[in-house]
Amino acid sequence: MPQPRTYRTHALILRHRDFGEADRLITILTPQHGKLDVLAKGVRKPTSTKTGHLELYTHSELLIARGSSLDLVTQAQMRNPYLALHEDLLRGAYATYCVELLDRFTVEEDVRHDALFTLLDATFERLCYDPDVLRVVRYYELRLLDEVGFRPELNECVATQEPILPQDQYFSYAEGGVVSPEGAAHLPNLVALPLKTLKLMRHFQRTRDYAKLTDLHIAPAEHNDFERVMLGFIRHTLEARLRSIDFIRLIQR
Repeated sequence: MPQPRTYRTHALILRHRDFGEADRLITILTPQHGKLDVLAKGVRKPTSTKTGHLELYTHSELLIARGSSLDLVTQAQMRNPYLALHEDLLRGAYATYCVELLDRFTVEEDVRHDALFTLLDATFERLCYDPDVLRVVRYYELRLLDEVGFRPELNECVATQEPILPQDQYFSYAEGGVVSPEGAAHLPNLVALPLKTLKLMRHFQRTRDYAKLTDLHIAPAEHNDFERVMLGFIRHTLEARLRSIDFIRLIQR
């Protein structure tokens, strides 16, 4: 059966860059078709009716025509503009971080990503309204790692394979999980993981419904420790520095 010449899809706008004199090359995330680069012709013209529907981090419904080299956006209808991500610099910077993570963990294109689409769409919404954006981001990181196969081990020592006891522990970025004090002699380059931080990470990892976390108050020191472990693990796993984190640090200063 030949593929249909057009297809309709929901899409999150991840990135865009100018192409030619009036066009724009847009990277989108879709539920059925995964991550795609598509061409929006004439979208930079003042008379274009598609421009506002293809802004960064917007959730839109697109009609796309298959092309010989690039598929073409022929219609666009905005479903949610996520305005706070454009109006609040820090919230927008964290949206950029979430997109960069997804981008780096999903290098292949045209692979179905229903769960990742749902996760990122929900994260954009939470970043718009949740007073604790760090809570949103930590939840996103752990859910994303689950989906792409890099779930950190938080219940057993990765050195001894024994259950973790309720005490301060260590974390191994290379082994991807918690290391008990007994197992610490067997692995190099460990970082401290206080029991309170480990409990918080476990709670986030096992909680599938984000609404159950919204009443949770996290002290700044706990946020800092949680972030330290997560960013260290993510950087080690990706073997890359995250540019969006540098931008977030600049805003915070």
